[in-house]
Amino acid sequence: MPIIQSVERALKIMDLFDERERELTITEISKRMNLHKSTIHSLLKTLQEQRYISQNEENGKYRLGMKLFERGNMVLSHFDLRNVARKYLEKLSATTNLTVHLVILDGQEGVYIDKVEGSGVTVLYSRIGRRVPIHTSAVGKALISTKTNSELDQFLENYEYTKLTANSIGSKEELLEEIQKVRLSGYSMDNEENEPGIVCFAVPIKDYSGKVIAGVSMSMPASKASEENRKKERRNAKRVQ
Repeated sequence: MPIIQSVERALKIMDLFDERERELTITEISKRMNLHKSTIHSLLKTLQEQRYISQNEENGKYRLGMKLFERGNMVLSHFDLRNVARKYLEKLSATTNLTVHLVILDGQEGVYIDKVEGSGVTVLYSRIGRRVPIHTSAVGKALISTKTNSELDQFLENYEYTKLTANSIGSKEELLEEIQKVRLSGYSMDNEENEPGIVCFAVPIKDYSGKVIAGVSMSMPASKASEENRKKERRNAKRVQ
């Protein structure tokens, strides 16, 4: 089936906005899309009328609209897993004072579908709906830890091992070696691989058939991650299973 160009362009415009670029001028959008301003203006006007894009009246810049918030909440409300897991996430966070995440696999990335902020640490990177790399995150490793070697080969085809910190895994060989450790221990770890100063532990969540359907992770400051604390959090992480 052919791709409808105008729809593709509209979606790509919305993808331009993130935590760093919350608002953009029409000139900035035009340059990044490599399209004439008149074309961008027509697309923005359509998105604006449908409330997927709004315009800041004070500076004239464009930003994501409330319709996306509404639709996003509808999607989240359909996650039975999220509803069932919520009380356990809250209990785990209250017990450990750590930030706890619930993550599912989507394509070659993880997606945060719930988060309980702990009193002991604030994790800036994570937010509900945001994507997280598989190779740099504890929960990403947990999500793929039960795949067979042949399944991993297929899953990791054309995967990009972007190094987010000095500790990030940088190759398939390194990741496969790490996955083997996860299989043996039953939990995974992110040692400041995704966000400097943050250490995470994670475990996969399985359904009745043994299939991994999600992962739960706990985050703590690296400065507080003494060996004694790490042993304690590993025990807490394994209890989730």
